[in-house]
Amino acid sequence: MLEKKDVELESAVLIGIITKDQDEERSKEYLDELEFLTYTAGGDVKKRFTQKMDMPNPKTFIGTGKMEDVRQYIEANNISTAIFDDELSAAQERNISKILNCKVLDRTNLILDIFAQRAQTSAARTQVELAQFEYLLPRLKGMWTHLERQKGGIGMRGPGETEIETDRRIVRDRIALLKAKIKTIDKQMSVQRGNRGKMVRVALVGYTNVGKSTLMNTISKSKVFAENKLFATLDTTVRKVVIQNLPFLLSDTVGFIRKLPTQLVESFKSTLDEVREADLLLHVVDISHPNFEDHIASVNKILGEIDSSNKPTIMVFNKIDAYQAKPYDETDLIAERTEEHYSLAEWKRTWMNRVGEDNALFISALNKKNLEDFKKRVYDEVRQIHITRFPYNHFLYPDYDYENMGEEE
Repeated sequence: MLEKKDVELESAVLIGIITKDQDEERSKEYLDELEFLTYTAGGDVKKRFTQKMDMPNPKTFIGTGKMEDVRQYIEANNISTAIFDDELSAAQERNISKILNCKVLDRTNLILDIFAQRAQTSAARTQVELAQFEYLLPRLKGMWTHLERQKGGIGMRGPGETEIETDRRIVRDRIALLKAKIKTIDKQMSVQRGNRGKMVRVALVGYTNVGKSTLMNTISKSKVFAENKLFATLDTTVRKVVIQNLPFLLSDTVGFIRKLPTQLVESFKSTLDEVREADLLLHVVDISHPNFEDHIASVNKILGEIDSSNKPTIMVFNKIDAYQAKPYDETDLIAERTEEHYSLAEWKRTWMNRVGEDNALFISALNKKNLEDFKKRVYDEVRQIHITRFPYNHFLYPDYDYENMGEEE
């Protein structure tokens, strides 16, 4: 993908709301993430707009006054795109487009666009296309408003309505075709997984941009694409890894994100079969992110949706070299000390108490800190699974060299 210096970025504004369920701090965090998504997609954020509301306006998402502020800024600064932090209904999208007279996207649309850019294999491209069409289907009506035939009444029946129905049928046929194609791909991938034999399978899971691909490259000595952007990895990559003569298969999967579009969760379930069929999960966490515990909760939620929440899991807290606790003034008797002020040592104690000392590891994949402890812990877990699976071999040949059991994919 071209870097920022090689392309002219599309100017954009971001729009979010502050509600009783999403306070000002949480709203800012979501908009920070939305800005990173926008940059990943090739956009340049010029300004953010937020409004306090009990609930989104059913017609325009934000209030009319705030919408007028957005419109004036877009017009004065020649902004090409307005991006909303939550999914818009078809009616909201139509209404907002008429007012702002520019391209209107929501978080779902933006993520789908990034996935479309990043998809490399036939499987990933098919899954993304299916998600895009499922997102598009209920929004087709708005694409034909220029025909002015949706109002009904005298002289307003006929071609426009027919054309929309024709498009809907085309989209539904395409969705059916893509679902059939994904079923075929699923069978092929299932055969590939079956051909790997009974080697222990380990899957890297985690929020997007936490360093899974960097960790994969470090311990498998491979060259999986990795960069500091969201969703750098879409296609599942599987490598054979050997630690102390014990081989296992390690897979790097697509990263998760909060407010992940339902269409993507559904269409990428086949890709996440690597997670479902894994014997062990390595849940990688960016501990340097101020809200990493929210990320953990988001990942666990999606693992639950794909029936993988009860698998043996090791928590791998990455980027310890980048972690910085928020300074705390002990002389301020009013200020309350919170988790933001925890030192790395305090987080270690906290998580070792939560998941067990052996199941919480703290590393830096980039700078290769504590990787020997990481490898030893993974080796112990894989060996235990291996002994359970092949008790006869371990009983007769405790020092057997298993290194040539499988081939690298």
